[in-house]
Amino acid sequence: MIRFILVCIVVIGYLILSIPILLVEWIIGKFSPMTKDISSLRIIQAVFRFILWITGAKVTVIGEENVPKDTPVLYIGNHRSYFDILLTYSRCPIRTGYIAKKEMEKIPLLSTWMKYLHCLFLDRKDIKQGLKTILTAVDKVKSGISICIFPEGTRNKNTDDLDMLPFHEGSFKIATKTKCPIIPIAINNSADIFEAHFPKIRPAKVVVEYGKPIYPDELDKETKKHLGEYTQGIIHQMLEKNKSLTQ
Repeated sequence: MIRFILVCIVVIGYLILSIPILLVEWIIGKFSPMTKDISSLRIIQAVFRFILWITGAKVTVIGEENVPKDTPVLYIGNHRSYFDILLTYSRCPIRTGYIAKKEMEKIPLLSTWMKYLHCLFLDRKDIKQGLKTILTAVDKVKSGISICIFPEGTRNKNTDDLDMLPFHEGSFKIATKTKCPIIPIAINNSADIFEAHFPKIRPAKVVVEYGKPIYPDELDKETKKHLGEYTQGIIHQMLEKNKSLTQ
């Protein structure tokens, strides 16, 4: 329970103590939006790395060289833990916004930081609003900001990492409309940090693998029609390959 308490203290403490930082970042943004975007990104990445250090997680990263550092991408990953965001966001090389559930927009200070970081809030119950969010994500990519989404639509609570929920195909419009590369992310064993033994946080062996970029326009017509299924298949292969590394 000590790790859980420490993580809670860090998260709540940071959100409260960062109020002056939010103000400074807002002022910086008035003069140089790009400077503000990068500084906000690096600050949160540092906080996320510190929280991961508290958890004691042993993280193995594979294929990070597959992530372009000079162009925005669409990150697509499986989702089994709240810590998936920390594991992946702490490694983003350029500005990146995550697509989160609408309910998170109601959390004070946290939602402010998320908006600073170009995160978007998806209403999963309203198809029309969901489409608007996807179109906003398209505009973000066109302006040079990567987007990350977990297209299972919710945190997968199945016991086995390999047992993923179906990917929502609508998420992939972000890539087909912008022609940006898709970077598949396979995350093994992240639920063992917290969710597998809630409310305790325990050290866990986690593997994060970045697959080779997928360029939708280079795929045949039939595969492109089922881009979600195709990407999920690649992630499944990586999860299966890396499962032994978490033992």
